[in-house]
Amino acid sequence: MRKILLPIFLLSAGLILSAQTDIPEDRQAHVRQIEKWKDARFGMFIHWGPVSLRGTEIGWSRGDQIPVDEYDNLYKQFNPVNFNADEWVSVAKAAGMKYIVLTTKHHDGFCLWNTRQTEHNIMNSPFGRDVVKELSEACRRQGVAFGTYYSTCDWYHPDFPLTSPGGSVRREKSDLEAYTHYLKRQVAELIVNYGPLFSIFFDVPQEFDNERGERVIDFVRQIQPEVVINDRTGAAGDYKTPEQQIGEFDNVRPWETCMTIGDQWAWKPNERVKSLEQCLHGLIRSAGGDGNFLFNVGPKSDGEIEPVQVERLKEMGVWLQNYGFTIYETRGGPFKPADWGVSTRKDNRIYLHILRWDLKKVKITLPALDGAKIKSCRLVDGGKVKLTNRGVNYLIEFASKELKPIDTIVEIELEDSAMSLSPVDDIAITH
Repeated sequence: MRKILLPIFLLSAGLILSAQTDIPEDRQAHVRQIEKWKDARFGMFIHWGPVSLRGTEIGWSRGDQIPVDEYDNLYKQFNPVNFNADEWVSVAKAAGMKYIVLTTKHHDGFCLWNTRQTEHNIMNSPFGRDVVKELSEACRRQGVAFGTYYSTCDWYHPDFPLTSPGGSVRREKSDLEAYTHYLKRQVAELIVNYGPLFSIFFDVPQEFDNERGERVIDFVRQIQPEVVINDRTGAAGDYKTPEQQIGEFDNVRPWETCMTIGDQWAWKPNERVKSLEQCLHGLIRSAGGDGNFLFNVGPKSDGEIEPVQVERLKEMGVWLQNYGFTIYETRGGPFKPADWGVSTRKDNRIYLHILRWDLKKVKITLPALDGAKIKSCRLVDGGKVKLTNRGVNYLIEFASKELKPIDTIVEIELEDSAMSLSPVDDIAITH
């Protein structure tokens, strides 16, 4: 172990932090945290703030649908009296989600915690309660991991070079270095006062290049070495973040798809909600590509999550109660995602998730898989399956009546581990 001194401004920021912290020489704790994060597979994203009073998009509607001055003063009317952190966490648990990521500060600069760095925060609203504190504590009580979203850009802060609409207007005067120190102080508050954090999701680096982004990541690791950090500080970070689409198969670099349950990140009145099939296929296809699925809800201005969104999430949770063993703690492959579906694997088992078909009788032809031998196969819901070893490959057959509306899962048990098998581009499913 070695000692590392933290920057002096951390101490002057009023943080509950000693002047020194221990950093392991190796990064084994960091590697373990990434694997733990991948094991979780399914998380809740929450976009919320005073903009929910108008029902427009958070951050992006500042200076667009809503004039800047009006937008920046919405917090003076923000009083979500029905906010209950334990209820939010309970909804996430009922959905089968293993972690929560809250937008502590979006591009509009408004902060949902009792920050010492700006007056533009929740404590100066009529609500006057520390949302980050209440949600992080509720997560710990209920055994759900807690992570934070923090916007790298800040179109409200006078030192950030860009402002609204959409960060497209350049300020006459700015100080990016001063803003970087502001960002670091705020992130330090989040880690020290509400952590340890499961992950940190930065967003929209804009003026932050790779060098500045790496400085932010290095700073974070001084305080919490193992925390998982995404790729939006301007630097690569630990994982990729495909947005509103399922990421491509990648079992080398971790990734996480972030997607909305409706059309908009923040609350929108009368919003369309994705079907149960769309929701579950997003999760299943993410896991099959060896990625995580961060599914977003936007609570209303009173603090409640829309009942229709809650109901859909609970339906996902019912499915996961029955089939979560094919998602949690698995890794994608060895068969790469295709139109028919995906595969996941754990220990000596492979799970084929058949998501699309037009078949009378299902025939699945599996390649030799590096010489791995199949011990048995079954439909996880029961039903008759025929397995034929044809020497160069295997044939799995079952009747189309066994197909399920959303996902038909075939469990293949190998004689040895499935985890070291090389990814295969595709398998044949015919009739």
